[in-house]
Amino acid sequence: MLNEATRQFVRLHAADDVRRLALQTHAAPDVDLPLALNQIRGRQIARQKLPSWAEIEEIAYPPHLSMEQCSSEQTAQYKAQLLARFVSTFSKQVHFIDLTGGLGVDFSFIAQALGTCKAVYVERDAHLCELARHNFPLLGLPNAEIVCDTAENYLHQCSTVTHPPSTILFLDPARRDAHGNRTYALPDCTPNVLEIRDELLKIADFIVLKLSPMLDWHRAVEELGNVSEVHIVSVANECKEMLLVMKKNPENLKIFCVNDQQLFSYEETGTMAQKHAVPCISDVASFIGKSHLFVPNASVMKAGCFAELCEQFHLEALAPNSHLFVRVGDDKQEDFPGRKFQISAISSMNKREIHEKLSGIAQANIAVRNFPMKPEELRRRLKMREGGDTYIFATTLADKKHVLIVCKHV
Repeated sequence: MLNEATRQFVRLHAADDVRRLALQTHAAPDVDLPLALNQIRGRQIARQKLPSWAEIEEIAYPPHLSMEQCSSEQTAQYKAQLLARFVSTFSKQVHFIDLTGGLGVDFSFIAQALGTCKAVYVERDAHLCELARHNFPLLGLPNAEIVCDTAENYLHQCSTVTHPPSTILFLDPARRDAHGNRTYALPDCTPNVLEIRDELLKIADFIVLKLSPMLDWHRAVEELGNVSEVHIVSVANECKEMLLVMKKNPENLKIFCVNDQQLFSYEETGTMAQKHAVPCISDVASFIGKSHLFVPNASVMKAGCFAELCEQFHLEALAPNSHLFVRVGDDKQEDFPGRKFQISAISSMNKREIHEKLSGIAQANIAVRNFPMKPEELRRRLKMREGGDTYIFATTLADKKHVLIVCKHV
């Protein structure tokens, strides 16, 4: 898609600052400078976000917004494994259809993982379809079917098929309105999944929706119905996306909290209002005897599944809203979905006690949970620099007492 002069320019300036390059006026006349800058920027993003794509020199990249919105390689691989699990339940040929293809990152990883399944990429943007026709053969997908159409139109065509095959649908509804502003609620996304829900369920055996991590998953499950699985996916403890799996007759609802190699899962029982309370430590004295502090990862925090966490790992919360935990009894389990800290000291907010318990600590990583001061305010009060290998968690216990927990990550 690039002429030779433009290709050479991209190679020569692959690591350069795109903003500075944009000010150049001495590029050769046969260099398509806007296109070159777009490719350089795209490849630079891909080196971090899509390393396997970045290794293929001929891959063509879209405008910057599409690169920002596309999945990372790590999250795309997770979705590929998820859909491969669904395909393994069928004894006959399965059709995989991505109704909102975009740049095709999710599509390419999923289609590769599904092997011989028929893979259909649907995208309403003609330019992105053009990029897909160029990129997919380079990615080992020469037989992918590319359809330039809206999700709604293609879905309606599928619904008229007399004997439809087993089908898995994937949708990543656009989360921007007509003015380019971010949106999160299901009715505000394109396509509006609530409007096409019944048609999706008529056609597909499994429907996988990629939604914003900002969305309230409880509400989304209630609005959609027929949800069998919720996957909250984080990378490096940053919540990246939420996946909802729908099917015709779900038996139960399973929640999967994923953060890199950490996985915590459980099954929802009863209604949302019937969730049992999180057990809390009874008094400060019982807390002081604990040796480790447990801090859930971002996916568990998003799920809000603290009661299930306590039950599975024999934990007690420091307070109902602290989201900090200690173990009841043995401390030997190593598969906790989050971070584990060795507690070295616990101090009240009494000046003398602070001076005694924090003596010799000149810098620390400070975090506050359910505490009346902001981290920077507390840092000034403690006269402590940022960083180091010491962590201080400022929180409020169940008996309303404010404490500082001094610890080190293990």
